Amino acid sequence: MSDGPGPWDDYLAAAQRLDAVRRAASAAAGEQAATAQAAQQELTAVRARLAPQRARLVQDLGVPEARLIPQPAEQAPAAQAVAGGPTAVLAALRQARATADAADAGMLGPGPAGPLRPWARNLLVYGPFAAAVLIVQIVLYLVAPSGSLPTYALLCGLSLPLLAYGLGWLTIGFVYGGGPQKVDRTPVVGAVTCLTPVLLTCMGVGLLAFIR
Repeated sequence: MSDGPGPWDDYLAAAQRLDAVRRAASAAAGEQAATAQAAQQELTAVRARLAPQRARLVQDLGVPEARLIPQPAEQAPAAQAVAGGPTAVLAALRQARATADAADAGMLGPGPAGPLRPWARNLLVYGPFAAAVLIVQIVLYLVAPSGSLPTYALLCGLSLPLLAYGLGWLTIGFVYGGGPQKVDRTPVVGAVTCLTPVLLTCMGVGLLAFIR
């Protein structure tokens, strides 16, 4: 009787090899199915992200729809990126979703700040001068003798707001002037801002007198 492998042993070895091939093929098929399912989910997510972006570009920003259609030069690298099967498709879709996320951040994030309107810009100049007038009026009210209060109020009410307005006028011309266009000093805004401390002081004095 021969000790070498017989037909039965060859049959068992072949069966084992076939079973290994079947298991490997089944695992590969399962992995491909999972990858294809993940790719389908990514495709749905990408479409959901692109739809509002497309609507905003067309409706809000006025971009023609023809410019959003992929051209042949753009379709060629996209087709090459997904030519490697489900795994390549999934990677390309994930990259597309990351690009859509970055686009959302760029479109919804804060953009560059535009220039201030003249009245708001000038208010930043008139405001500090008006605040200084209010502080001076409060200090004078606290240190002035009771008999001389009407005189101080008259002098402050006439001179300090006019001084603040003049200083604001000059400051605006110095800071924002010098260009080809005439600088807008918004005189009404300046006058109201510089007269506001006088009104506040009068209201405060009247309230104190009423309480006393």
